[in-house]
Amino acid sequence: MQIRDLPYSDPGVPDARSGPRFLLWLGRNQLGGQLKSLAWGLLHFGSIAGLPYMVGVAVEAVLDRSGGRLALAGALIVVLGIAIALGDTMLHRTAVTNWITAAARVQQLLARKTALLGSALTRRVAAGEVVAVSTGDVEKIGWFVEALSRFAAAALTVVLVTIGLVVYQPALGVVVAVGIPVLAIAVLPLLPRATRRADFQREKAGRATELASDTVAGLRVLRGIGGEELFLDRYRRASQEVRTAAVRSARMWAAISAIQVLMPGLLMIAVVWHGVHLAREGRITVGELVTVYSAVMMLNYPLRHFEEIAMAYSFSRPSAKRAARVLSLERTSPTGKQTADETDGSTESPDVSAEHTSAVSAGDLSTVPTGDLYDPATGLLAPAGRFTAVVCGDPDAAGRLAERLGGHPAFDDAADLPSVRLGDVPLDALPLAAARTAVLVQDKDPVLLSGTLSTLLDVPSSGAVSATEALAAAQCSDVLDALAQASVDDDPMAAHLTERGRSLSGGQRQRLALARSLVTDPEALVLDEPTSAVDSHTEARVADGIRKLRQGRTTVVLTSSPLILDRAERVVFLDDGEVIAVGEHRELVHSEPRYRTVVTRETDDERVSVNTLTDLDIEETA
Repeated sequence: MQIRDLPYSDPGVPDARSGPRFLLWLGRNQLGGQLKSLAWGLLHFGSIAGLPYMVGVAVEAVLDRSGGRLALAGALIVVLGIAIALGDTMLHRTAVTNWITAAARVQQLLARKTALLGSALTRRVAAGEVVAVSTGDVEKIGWFVEALSRFAAAALTVVLVTIGLVVYQPALGVVVAVGIPVLAIAVLPLLPRATRRADFQREKAGRATELASDTVAGLRVLRGIGGEELFLDRYRRASQEVRTAAVRSARMWAAISAIQVLMPGLLMIAVVWHGVHLAREGRITVGELVTVYSAVMMLNYPLRHFEEIAMAYSFSRPSAKRAARVLSLERTSPTGKQTADETDGSTESPDVSAEHTSAVSAGDLSTVPTGDLYDPATGLLAPAGRFTAVVCGDPDAAGRLAERLGGHPAFDDAADLPSVRLGDVPLDALPLAAARTAVLVQDKDPVLLSGTLSTLLDVPSSGAVSATEALAAAQCSDVLDALAQASVDDDPMAAHLTERGRSLSGGQRQRLALARSLVTDPEALVLDEPTSAVDSHTEARVADGIRKLRQGRTTVVLTSSPLILDRAERVVFLDDGEVIAVGEHRELVHSEPRYRTVVTRETDDERVSVNTLTDLDIEETA
């Protein structure tokens, strides 16, 4: 895999059972790149290891006054120098390629999982945690993948050089053979503490990132209530905690680096001291002493990669664990599938067609089902082709219901509730692409990405609804006028929207998001409080626009606005997770007290008063 080939056509299915398993899976998927890097690393480190021998040969040639051997040694040193340069260049190239491709694979996996889970992701994992995993953690995982092949080449070189020294000069080689393992394991006792400090630093950094993202998201509100300084102080404290944790972590790694410098120095002193005594006794030549000394000095370079791999693994292991945690999340709980008993107990929706389910499970989008949208858990039925309004006594319950209708149930609900059906097929039985083609959910806090308005509205759609029609139905004329003034050529479609549409008011953002949803023209459209931030006059026009544009298409609006409810063809009232009443708005206002309480914001005293007057009217009539 080369960088120019990114992104992957298919990043694969990761082994997310644990952090180490995930790292192992990444390594197996990059075996070719790792072997290339290992080969170039062996050339690089092997050439470095060959220099001491050539230096020893050159010294012996000078002592023996042999010009031919000296010339040969010089030529071989030049060849080794070229091999070192070539090996180092290609090692860096292949190692960085491994880093970037591994990071790209992890980012693609995280992006795919984010798209799969949708809003359910942030219910299980904090937004700041997701940002930290997709940025800092990806970099650390890539670092370990990159360092792995370099470490393998360095380790093989150290082993081969040590064996070569034992064979070449046993008296000094044995000293090196005993000292090298000590150097390799000297820092192991410090690694657990260094890892804990690195984990603590990363945890503090994640909290600071989450606090910063929350502060930026609510900056307008904070300014309105004068809370900027309060949150700024909180971020200052969080930032100082990150700094303190980083300093403590850096101190530990500095101690490890000091040991990596000290121990080879002690080994060098021991080799020189013992070698000088051997040379005085005539047991070794000066050239052999120079060769062994140079070899030990050269070993310091590959030995440094032992420290690097220890640091890389210590940082990447918790990062891989967090990434694996996100990647292991599923769209629905395995026990949340609809069972046979549950389908048999349903009277409003027909049994699942096995043939149809098999077809859509195979990913054939042309077989996306149509029909009524039915939720067995609540008894909610939204007839195909009609405008249905749903009133919930609990706003949070309305949000959860909207997600269920889109095939994204909350994880705490998924284990006990059957799947929502579209026609005769459960949404859980559909591939994700097919489910989202069939049912689109717009939540109460939609996100507008930065870019031009034309880019915002350039979304996958049926093509039946144009951007102009959608903007008109969503009553976006004032938004277009404002954007035209901000555009260079007075073209509102070319006007640039800032991140999350923060340059617009809440009502303007809400209506643009509604227009984007209308453009897609899904089989079933679910809107959760689509007009909560607009005035009553605009709300009434938006309701008319939705009903006209979505004529003959299934539309479900979760709202308690009388203006929208009065324009709905069918109103369903839910209380405590069950359908209580179905009818038209004006009928339910008079016949269902609980419905009237939610819709008219009636207090308990007012409800008692109304009920009393109603009873008196009945008695007088009698």
